[in-house]
Order: sequence, then C-alpha cells, then structure tokens
Amino acid sequence: MCQSAFLLFSAQFFFFTIFISPSLSTPFAPTNNITLLGDAYLRNGAISLTQELGCLPFSSSCGVGRAIYAYPIRFLDPKTNSTASFFCRFSFSMIPSPSPSLPFGDGLTFLITSNASAISSSSGYMGLPNPTTNTQESFIAVEFDTGYDPFLGDLNGNHVGLDINTVISFASIDAVSKGIDLESRKSMTAWIEYRDTEKMILVWVGYSRFRPLSPILAAQIDLSKQFREFMHVGFSASNGRGSALHLVERWRFRTFGFPSDTVEGHDCFMCSLDDSSIDDNGPFEPHQRPKGIGEVGLGFGGVAAFLLSVFVIVAGTSWYLVRKKRINGRRREGNQICKNEMNCLPTRLSLADIKSATRGFNRSRIIGEGASGTVYEGFLASGQTVAVKRFSRISEVDQFSDPFTTEFAAMVGSLKHRNLIQLQGWCCEGDELVLVYEYMPNGSLDKILHRKSNSAILLTWEQRLKIVLGVASALTYLHEECERQIIHRDVKACNIMLDAEFNAKLGDFGLAEVYDHSSITREATIPAGTMGYLAPEYVHSGVPTEKTDVYSFGVVVLEVATARCPVDDDGIVLVDWVWDKWEKGKLMEAFDERLMGQFNRVEMEKMVMVGLCCVNPDCKERPTMKETVRMLRGESLLPVLPTRKPVVRLRSILPEGSEEIMHRNGDGYHRSRDGTQKTKVPDNTINGDLVAYFDWKRALAM
Repeated sequence: MCQSAFLLFSAQFFFFTIFISPSLSTPFAPTNNITLLGDAYLRNGAISLTQELGCLPFSSSCGVGRAIYAYPIRFLDPKTNSTASFFCRFSFSMIPSPSPSLPFGDGLTFLITSNASAISSSSGYMGLPNPTTNTQESFIAVEFDTGYDPFLGDLNGNHVGLDINTVISFASIDAVSKGIDLESRKSMTAWIEYRDTEKMILVWVGYSRFRPLSPILAAQIDLSKQFREFMHVGFSASNGRGSALHLVERWRFRTFGFPSDTVEGHDCFMCSLDDSSIDDNGPFEPHQRPKGIGEVGLGFGGVAAFLLSVFVIVAGTSWYLVRKKRINGRRREGNQICKNEMNCLPTRLSLADIKSATRGFNRSRIIGEGASGTVYEGFLASGQTVAVKRFSRISEVDQFSDPFTTEFAAMVGSLKHRNLIQLQGWCCEGDELVLVYEYMPNGSLDKILHRKSNSAILLTWEQRLKIVLGVASALTYLHEECERQIIHRDVKACNIMLDAEFNAKLGDFGLAEVYDHSSITREATIPAGTMGYLAPEYVHSGVPTEKTDVYSFGVVVLEVATARCPVDDDGIVLVDWVWDKWEKGKLMEAFDERLMGQFNRVEMEKMVMVGLCCVNPDCKERPTMKETVRMLRGESLLPVLPTRKPVVRLRSILPEGSEEIMHRNGDGYHRSRDGTQKTKVPDNTINGDLVAYFDWKRALAM
C-alpha cells in the first residue's frame, strides 16, 4: 500500500519489553499480544488452537482456530528489494480425543500470512484457505499434518510439509521415517529457519530442547516473491471430522538480515518468557551470528543463576557500551540519510519528550477527542508545534482492530500527499501509544462549519471549493494511485484538518482497510464509521469498497455547502434534506445562508450536484473519486441527476446482533424527514437509504 511501512519500529520495542517484563509469569503473554480467532483459546498457560470434541462434529464450520501475533512484522524492504531471513522456535503437542470413535484432528501449521483476520470457512485444511477457493491471501506455512488427504497429494497422515499460497505442499517428508510421531501426545519442539542468502528453508523437529543435527525438511525456495512488506505470524489448526487439542506452549521468533541503513535486526520474543526449557540453539553458531542481532535469556536457577548472573552483568555492561556506540554511529548515519531523502522515517520520541510537550497530557492542551484516542497540542523542545494523538490503552481496544496499529501502518513513511496529514513522530513506551502529527492551526473542518470553537472564521466559497477538491484529491490517491488500495472508512468533517492557508488534509486512518487492486472478494464485518456518513450498502453488508468512501465524501460536500450537520439535533438527515430541496427545485435554499449570496451560483450548484451524485443510494451509479475531481474542476460533464432520490431495496445480511441497531427506536417504523410521520418498514428488506431508519440521537450516543 504505497510501500506502506507497518509497525516494525514500534514492534521492536514491544517485543523486547514483552520478554523482559517481570510481571509476566506464564509461557504466553496475555492476549493483548496474541489475537485468538475461531476456536483458539488460552489453556493452562498455552494456546490451544482447537477444542476437544466429545462426539463427531456435524457443522462444516467448526474446529478451526488461529493464534496471530497482534502486530505485523517486516519481511521485505521495498527500497532495497532486500528480504529478511527469519528464525522460529516453538514447543507444541497434539492430544487426541479420549473417545476412540473419533479420528485424529487435521494438524497444525506455523503461519506467515498477509491476511491475519482471514480464517478458513471450512473445518479442514489446518485452518488454511481451501485449495479450491480463489483467495488474495499470500501465505507461507509449515504444516505438521496428521490428516491424510490423497487429493492434496499427502504422503500419509503423519508428515511435515511446506505450503506456499496453497495447502497442497510445495515439499513434504514422512515424519515417521525421521523418527517423529506427530500423534504421540508428546511435547515436541520445532525449529524453522529461512536463509535468504541461500534461498533455503529448513525445518527441524525433536522431542528434546536440543535441536537435532539434521533438518527433517529442507527446501530450496525464494520467499522474496511471496513476502509482502509486512506480514503477520502465528499458528493455525483444524480438527476437520476428528478431534484433538493442538497446543502451542512456547514460541520464539525473530527476523534479521536487513541492511544496516534500514532497520537493525531484532529479536522478537513474542510470547516465550521462562524459556530455559528450550535450548537457544539458533540458526547460527556464535561466531557466525550477523551483526545487529541481540540475544536475551531468562530462566536461571539456584547456584547456576548466581554464577551466570555475574557473567551476565559483566558481559551485559560491555555489550551495552559497544551497542550504544554503534547505535550512536547509526543514528548519525540515519540523520544524514534523512537529510538526503524526502521519504525519511518519522522520529521515535521518548515518553518523557511527549509528556514534556503536552504538560503531562494536560487537559488544557486537548484539541480533539475521538473513539480511538485524544489529541493534544504539543510543543517540542525544538520549538515545533505538533498534534499529539494519545491512543486508548491496549487493554481497552480489540487488539486485532487496534487503531494505533492500523493508523501507524497506513501513515508511516509512505503516504506522502499534500492533502494527507503527515506523521512526524511516534512513541511506544510502557502502555502508552502515541503518534505525533504536523499541527493544523485552523483545526478540524467540522468545528469551523458548525461553530464548535471560539473562532469567528467564515469559510468563503473559494475556500470551500479548495477544501472539497483537496479531500477528493487525497481519496483519489488512496483509491487509485497507491500500490495497494486504501479504503479510509471514516471520511468525515472532523477528520479533515485545515492548515494556515485552509488547505484540507485528511487524517485518522484508524479504521482504514487495505486491499490489492485486483482483489475481488472482500470479507464482511460489522460496519465501522460514523452515522450520517455511512453508505447504505455498507451498513447492510459490512463490505467496504471505494464507493463507500465516495458516499462519505458526498456527505462532506453537502456539509461544506450547507454548513449543516449530517444528522442535526432534530434527527433530520442532511442527505435526505438536500435531496428534498433538489426534488422541489429549491436547491438554492440549501446553501449556507451565512455566505449571503457571496458565491458563484452555477459553481455552487455544480458542487452540490456532485455531492448528490456521490450519495446516490445505488453504489453502481456513484462516480469514482477520479471522476469526481474532474467534475469539480469542470473537466467533465455531470451525469443527469434523477428528479427524485432513487430508492434501492437491499436484503440485509448484517452480522448477527446488528439488527438491533437498525430499529433502535423499537417500533420497526421509519420516520419521515420532518419526524412527524411513520411508515412501517417491510420485514427483511431495507430502503436504499438505510441510515434514515436509525434513531440518530441514540445511535450517535453509542
């Protein structure tokens, strides 16, 4: 996505603190580090990817689980086209059901995937995509397969394989022939290593904490063709028509091998804490370890702990001094790089710097508040004024849709466009997550339009047109000009910031979704965004597309022209209100009366008509953002608007539990625009303008 750099640098800090934190005492950290999907759950300090069944499953969608590390990992540097090598080590076991009538489960995989939230809709394939399904998911998996399926080319029901974008193995080996019985109930340890210099992936499996001399599987493959810049790592498993517990007990993962002028190699101790039970028998002998890989170890006991601690103190002090010198040298080199490159990475700031800039997050410095966090005005030691966004604490946010992760991923070092707000710094320290943005002296668009501030600013017609064009240009960039398509999903006036010259800059990417341009199928979720800006088809289906952003943009256009809220205090919906003016031939009455006619009538009408085109209930009739820009600039003709607002009936396929939102007033009636009349809504169908059926006052207060 425009070579987007996801959460690599903050992840380095997270991984280190997770490992050494004294508050963690189980083999796996709490679930704020791990996202559990499907049947996966925590079990006695381990992760069980599946659940034990007492009888033969009848559902075709049961028995699948995934456990994914909550933050994406960088595997590819697009600037240098270099690929990371990686090393993974974990302990696992597979425990069959005590019922003799049930066969063994399918097995488990170690998984690197571009789509962490996707999970197999079937009950088989170890939680990997169905081989007959066309999926946009890119993945690499090492499978520990206990299910025999001749149609997939399986050797037997006890083998280890390498899967590349399909469950049909690229390479596999009979585990029994190597002395490994995956169904033995015993705890096993697996070591997986990818050496990019050799284009080789190696897998070892053993019953002890010492890595065997010879790998059980070795395959020559160039994974650079499979890696995206950032991917997710974790595990998946399924039971299929059988039953077993697929347990992952300890896990260690790290990447290394990037050039020193990009990112220093790092250890990702994601979940293993007391790791003494697993020998640190990594991919290289000590004299072969590449520069930049730091090793940390915990789990000493008794006299050995005392003796080793003395050594650790001496060695650690020496290591720290050498490392500090090297880091300072690299920082100087990095500063020089930043001077020469326009696409310099944002600065990492300390929490002390952030607190100093905001007077300890003083409430008097608050300039904005939202669902994901609070924005403060800050003054850095350099004298620069910035906007500091302090995110809600991790424990308060669903980890997989963590706005910090999403926003950092969308913004860091990549989204360089004059109408996108620019990220200038970040901080991940303790439980504080902070992003630092350029400061916008004129604040957000909604505060000026709706007089939510003490400012007496009245936007002129020329300024309003410039704002609308700026947002349209930003969305065109996100939808069509990035390497991967970005759907913002929360285009609204309060997310549009104005600089000193009233240039519009779109921000807040906490809800953004990223897709390949060739992506055809997209998963449905409960709709996210702000009521009044949501496209009707998105509300009823939960599937975001570029046309859902177009609809939200259309609402913003009408908001700019009329200075009315998307839903006012009386529950009147702006889109309905403007359509009503259009139907009655009174469009002039919709314009902001504060302008007192000081505008070009033809141009203003054109802008409002473009807005109506964008909020057409039929998404197929809406223009693209590129077409919208051309219409606003007068470079193309407007389509003929219907004389009345189109009505499109759609069958609701909202996820379970969403229907209660649709009829929040409890009577199942649709209120008229003036709120005085009610019409019964047909069962199982909704009008194309679904938003009119909400009890807006209560919905907005949610």
